[in-house]
Amino acid sequence: MASRPGLFTEWPWQRLGNFKYVVLAPWSLHSLYLVMSKETKELDMTYLIVLPSLLLRMLHNQVWISLARFQNARSKHRIVDKSIEFEQVDRERNWDDQIIFNGILFYLGYFYVPGATNLPVWRTDGALLMALLHMGPVEFLYYWFHRALHHHFLYSRYHSHHHASVVTEPITSVIHPFAEHVVYFLLFSIPMLTTIVTGRASILALLAYVAYIDLMNNMGHCNFELVPKWLFTVFPPLKYLMYTPSFHSLHHTQFQTTYSLFMPFYDYIYSTMDKSSDDLYERSLKGKEEVPDVVHLTHLTTLQSIYHLRIGFASLASKPYNSKMPILLMWPVAWISMLLTWIYSSSFTVERNGFKKIKMQTWAIPRFKFHYGLPNERDAINDLIEKAILEAEDKGVKVLTLGLLNQANELNGNGELYLHKYPKLRLRIVDGSSLAAAVVLNSIPLETKKVVLCGNLSKVAYRVASVLCQRRVEVMMTRKHEYYILKSQMPESIAGYLLLSNIHNTQVWLVGDGLEDVEQRTAPKGTLFIPIHHSHQRRSVRIAHIAPLQQ
Repeated sequence: MASRPGLFTEWPWQRLGNFKYVVLAPWSLHSLYLVMSKETKELDMTYLIVLPSLLLRMLHNQVWISLARFQNARSKHRIVDKSIEFEQVDRERNWDDQIIFNGILFYLGYFYVPGATNLPVWRTDGALLMALLHMGPVEFLYYWFHRALHHHFLYSRYHSHHHASVVTEPITSVIHPFAEHVVYFLLFSIPMLTTIVTGRASILALLAYVAYIDLMNNMGHCNFELVPKWLFTVFPPLKYLMYTPSFHSLHHTQFQTTYSLFMPFYDYIYSTMDKSSDDLYERSLKGKEEVPDVVHLTHLTTLQSIYHLRIGFASLASKPYNSKMPILLMWPVAWISMLLTWIYSSSFTVERNGFKKIKMQTWAIPRFKFHYGLPNERDAINDLIEKAILEAEDKGVKVLTLGLLNQANELNGNGELYLHKYPKLRLRIVDGSSLAAAVVLNSIPLETKKVVLCGNLSKVAYRVASVLCQRRVEVMMTRKHEYYILKSQMPESIAGYLLLSNIHNTQVWLVGDGLEDVEQRTAPKGTLFIPIHHSHQRRSVRIAHIAPLQQ
């Protein structure tokens, strides 16, 4: 939303939510009726092609969204080195509104614009006229309209909504208030209407022009450079005829430069070029490899889980995981993704995040949960994990955490397999129990000198007790059997801090499974109970990614 929303900011169907597509129903159903009720020679492809073209535009935009998010997570060619905020993702979810709006106008144009019916498939003269009209009137008028939008009156009421996204995604290109889109459509309709009323229009030329607009919009708002330098070397004038993502990113970071639509020559003519444009382009192409401090190595879960990745569909990812209707419709895509996992031979970056001074990336093994239950897949999965560990080692990663089934004891012994195989690793491999132990340790008040460890022993309990003894904190146990087991596994230098006692005079209790009510009632009033059983480990592991580095 703009800082001071003006008139006609909201889309007319905004309050319909996901039912907004119903506004296209009359024409869509009518075209389907014609296909079913008339012979092929009686049908007008100009009318029937509108609905498929809208669906193709949605698919085209979704492909750009998914590929861009995948590239932003892994590419070293990022332009603005910042993360995308959740508010931006929510704000940009209505990217398909402009497609619905265009669809309505295309249908209305078919019925009311003279010469819009029974168009030929292709006319070269019409396509050339459309290109010239875009280079001339459209680019010129857009340039000056865009500059007007940056006047404080219009900017605060309309265009600030678009500029709220400093780190752009492809679909940021169409996130504007409704009133702005009305003007943009009027501009883009100049080539289309001119060719129609002069009798030079064709179906393919119209579709190609709309596809060109979508392509350039999406490409120019990517946050990574993808236009190769050799294009400008082979054809130098292209620099004035096609912008690049780095060129347009300066408009979102500097605000008062690079106003052109897709062709920068008007910025050169009117001296609104950013002087750092060429340098930013070169630096973005060269790229800078990010070295994360922490890598969390996870895996895919169910077949439907792919839609809940950032590269998936925001509208599905925002729904509860058990939302079944849209998921069932997408099963073919899920099966294709499963087949791809058999082919893909290395981990991939899912996302990257920053926690103050700590840089973290999440990598995923291209295997689903059911793969881990197949005996013949274990060696392949271990190879993938090992390959990811060695890649992290080469990059200089400090800590790699094994998530979910990647740390299964029957698979690799909680990561011990790789430590024995590569004893000189500088990388610290941390499994889920280490993460849970870090959460427990961070939950204990700093001034604590004594704790009670009660309940059944676990790997988490052993690690917590060992660290506390190293810190010279007395760990008191009440059960002889567990006490002797734990003490036998501790170095003699710290074993003296592990005590067997029935006197519970401390107010910090570490509670494992199997604690009886009678024993719990002996705790003093005001005791802090910190669970360390297995269910706590599962709950805590997600928030524990940076805990070892905070201590």
